[in-house]
Amino acid sequence: MIIPVRCFSCGKVIGGLYETYTHMVEDGKSPRESLDELGVDRYCCRRIFMAHVPLIEEVMPY
Repeated sequence: MIIPVRCFSCGKVIGGLYETYTHMVEDGKSPRESLDELGVDRYCCRRIFMAHVPLIEEVMPY
């Protein structure tokens, strides 16, 4: 639904990085390069970015 403020596993604050990540990917960078530049090194945090599906617009009317 929405990106969590903290990683579920390690507790690192990642909520503020998602918008920057999406802009970087839209501009043509690979997800790997984008996450490396943002300093998201742990695989538990990376999976949240990689597996996120933005469904909030579809759910909001309900």
